Amino acid sequence: MELLKQRIREIGTVVSGEVIKLDAILNHAVDPALTTAMGKEFARLYREERVTKVLTIESSGIPIAFAVAQELNVPMVFARRKKTLNMDTDTYSERVPSFTKGIVTDIMVSKEFLNETDRVVLIDDFIANGDAARGLIRIIRRSGATLLGLGIAVEKSFQAGGRTIREAGIRVESLVKIASLANGQIEFE
Repeated sequence: MELLKQRIREIGTVVSGEVIKLDAILNHAVDPALTTAMGKEFARLYREERVTKVLTIESSGIPIAFAVAQELNVPMVFARRKKTLNMDTDTYSERVPSFTKGIVTDIMVSKEFLNETDRVVLIDDFIANGDAARGLIRIIRRSGATLLGLGIAVEKSFQAGGRTIREAGIRVESLVKIASLANGQIEFE
């Protein structure tokens, strides 16, 4: 997606050979026009799949997933990272490491919002090692729902996440693939 590549070139800051900072558009602030365009593109890619739910993980995936759900006119559900006092106790839960945060967290989805009749597309902002995505995939499978595929805004293709999920036979649609962050330079596929 050229618009996303352009914005990454404009605001992206390479932190290291494995980390890029995109806070101004994905991880801290939201660019509404760009987010809407990403939602429309993912909706175009998955429209024929009869999606009934869009699933993501809090928090950075929420704006993009919302844009996709709005375009497809289906509900959006997000996995929580922390239990709250008013959260349903009947949940699907998985422990997943976070590449960016460097910690292991529990992710939870209420069983009320995901079941065997659902046809789910999983949307997220980044994929690096793919641990969060694999945790959500396990939750989808345990619910009995049908996983249609993943929609990833930015895939760091020099890390194994997207590749290993594709090798497992799961569709992965990435709007932008970053091949390298070496020497402080952003190189796209």
